[in-house]
Amino acid sequence: MTAPEPRPLRPTDEGTAPMADRIAAGDRRALARAITLIESGREDHRAQAVALLDRLAPLGRQALRIGLSGTPGVGKSTFIESFGLMLTGRGLKVAVLAVDPSSTRSGGSILGDKTRMERLSRDPLAFIRPSPSQARLGGVARRTREAVALCEAAGFDVVLIETVGVGQSETLVAGMADLFVLLLAPAGGDELQGVKRGIMEIADLILVNKADGELKPAATRTVADYAGALRLLRRRPQDPEGFPKALPVSALDETGLAAAWDEMQALAGWRRDRGHLAARRAEQAREWFEDEVRQGLLARIDRDPAIRAGMQDLGRAVTRGEMAPAAAAADLLGRIGRD
Repeated sequence: MTAPEPRPLRPTDEGTAPMADRIAAGDRRALARAITLIESGREDHRAQAVALLDRLAPLGRQALRIGLSGTPGVGKSTFIESFGLMLTGRGLKVAVLAVDPSSTRSGGSILGDKTRMERLSRDPLAFIRPSPSQARLGGVARRTREAVALCEAAGFDVVLIETVGVGQSETLVAGMADLFVLLLAPAGGDELQGVKRGIMEIADLILVNKADGELKPAATRTVADYAGALRLLRRRPQDPEGFPKALPVSALDETGLAAAWDEMQALAGWRRDRGHLAARRAEQAREWFEDEVRQGLLARIDRDPAIRAGMQDLGRAVTRGEMAPAAAAADLLGRIGRD
C-alpha cells in the first residue's frame, strides 16, 4: 500500500514537522517527547500538540487498542508484562499506556508502572509510558486518546491502556479501545456478587488471573461462575456467539495468555469484517471532538478575566441565596454566548 503524501506545512506546524517525521519512523524518544508535549498544560505547547496530531493523522495507521481494568492487587502489571512479552516474542510492537494515580501535591505518577515491568521495559519492541491520571474520573488521563494516536502513528501493532482500577467510569477506557478486558482474581460467590453488572456488560473478556498453584482450583470455579453470569446477559449485536467470555490465565506461569490473545484476535477480526470496528472508531472520533469542545469551553472560562469575575459574582449570589444555581448558570452561559 502506498503511503499517503504528507500534507503541506502550515505556519502553525513548521516546528512539529521534524518530530512528526521521527515518530512516523518509529523513534521512541521522539514518541516520548511528543506524549510529554500533549500532556503539557501550556497554551503554546497545546498549539504544537494539535499541529503534531494533525500532521500525523494522514498516515492512517491503526493498532489494536485493548483497554484493561481490574481490582487492585489482581496483578495487572504482572499480566501486562507477561502478555506484552508474549506479543513481542511474536514480532509485534507493543505500547503500554499505564495511567497512574496522581499525587495531589505535584500531580505526578505515584505507582510508576514502568519500574514494575522491568523486563518489558527493556524489550526493543515495547514502549511503556506511565501517565498521571491528574484526578481524572475513572483513572484515564486527559490526553490518553492522543497518546494512543501517537503510538499508532509510530507503528505499534497493539496499544494496551491500563487504568488505575475498577471504579465507576470504565466506560471512559472502553470508549477509546477496540476491546475491553477485565482482569479479576479467584473469588467466591460473595465476591462475584460484588462485581457490578455494568462493568460486566461492557467487558469483552473476563480474565481470571492467578490460575496457578493452590489458587488454580478456585480460579477454575471463578471462571465457571463468571461464565454462568455472562450467559444471563443479552448478547450484543456487535459480538459473535459465545462472547463475552471468561478465561483463566496465570501471569506468573505465563499460561492461558496465548488463548486469551487468540480470543482477542477472533473478536476483533469478527467486528472488523462486519464493519463494527470502523463504526466504533468513527463514533470514538466524534466523542473525542465533543470532549475537546467541552474542555475548550472550560479552559476559556478559566482564561477570560471577565468571565471568571462574573462566575465569582454569580457564585456569591448563589451562596447568599439571591439566585438559584440553575438561573446563575444560565446567566453566565448567556454572557459567554454574547462574547
